[in-house]
Amino acid sequence: MRTVEKALRLLDFFSDKMPEIGLSELAKLSGIDKTTVLRMLADMAECGLVEQKTDDKKWRLGAGVLRLARLREATQPVTRVLTPILERLAEQTGETAHASLLSGRDLANIGVVEPARANRVHIEPGLVLPLHATASGIAVTAFLRPEQRERVLARKLAAVTGQTPTSRERLAELVDRVRTRGYSVADQTYEDEVYGLAMPIFGPDGFACGALAVATPASRVTKAHEAAIIAALAPAAREATLGLGGRPSPEHRITV
Repeated sequence: MRTVEKALRLLDFFSDKMPEIGLSELAKLSGIDKTTVLRMLADMAECGLVEQKTDDKKWRLGAGVLRLARLREATQPVTRVLTPILERLAEQTGETAHASLLSGRDLANIGVVEPARANRVHIEPGLVLPLHATASGIAVTAFLRPEQRERVLARKLAAVTGQTPTSRERLAELVDRVRTRGYSVADQTYEDEVYGLAMPIFGPDGFACGALAVATPASRVTKAHEAAIIAALAPAAREATLGLGGRPSPEHRITV
């Protein structure tokens, strides 16, 4: 992995649950020695991507990230397009709706709307979603360019739960199933007791660039509820594709 890539991937460890991270902890999470991590952080601090607190010396995201995010949204609106779609999807299904876009090797969760009910799935904004372990990731992988799909299948697949696909053969089977029926199902592959369904969002080239998904407590899943979610997901994913300037793939067909 290149030095610049290693440095930027440090940003992926910051989240709602971990908005501030100490040097030692960040080195442990990344598997990179402290001296190198400190040098990377110092370089990114010069660009405003991270900043160090003066009291406890922990690191957090800098204002430069906010500037880039606002520039991206101003020139290529994503939030304005996806938020009303997610709101309708959450209302129609009674479940948590979320959208993600490809960001490097994985997916970046860029929008979440939770339903107004006590028993629901909580998803952190900005969460990084592994391509092999989530409904969104598998839906995207199925409709990537063939060479990109092959690179995902060739990766070392880490187990997140006891149900995570960790072999090339198992992941390929799930990907083929998505290509056949048009949507993915992830039964507790990323988080215990969470059941996810997802459909790809396509870019201007007709290949997947992200996904629209619904997450529900596994205990609430029935055939009827799953069918209703799929019925709501299909038009929502198409609307998201068109709203973001994409082109639906002729290979993407929904078969229930």
